[in-house]
Amino acid sequence: MTILKTYARLWTDDLDRALPLLEELTGEQPHLRLAFHEITLAAIGNFLVIGGPVEERARYGHASATVVVDDLDALRATLESADATITTPATSGPTGRFLHARHADGAEIEYVEWIPELVGRIIHA
Repeated sequence: MTILKTYARLWTDDLDRALPLLEELTGEQPHLRLAFHEITLAAIGNFLVIGGPVEERARYGHASATVVVDDLDALRATLESADATITTPATSGPTGRFLHARHADGAEIEYVEWIPELVGRIIHA
C-alpha cells in the first residue's frame, strides 16, 4: 500500500470565494471539483477545500486530513494491525472508495482509493 497524495482540509462557507487566494498561493487551478451530498469540494495543490452549510460540514469535520492511497483493502489491514478503529467502513463515492479511521493515538483520517482515471490524471500526469 502506498500513499499517493495527502490533503490538508480547509473549511469554508463559500468555496468560490476561497479558491482565488489558493490559486494565487499554489500557482495552480483546482484539479478536482465535485459535489457530495450537501457540500462542495475542490482539490487544489495539497488542499482539499470543503464548502457548504456549517451543519453539513460538521458531518465530516472529525477527519483532520484526506489521504489518497493505492489500495484501500491493504490499508485497512495495516490500520487494523495498528489498533486503529474503522469509524466509517469502505464506501463508494464519486472519486472511488473511502473509509474513515481513528488511529490508536486518536487522530482521525479519511482515506480514499481513487478511480484509475483520477490517479492517471492527477498523480501520474
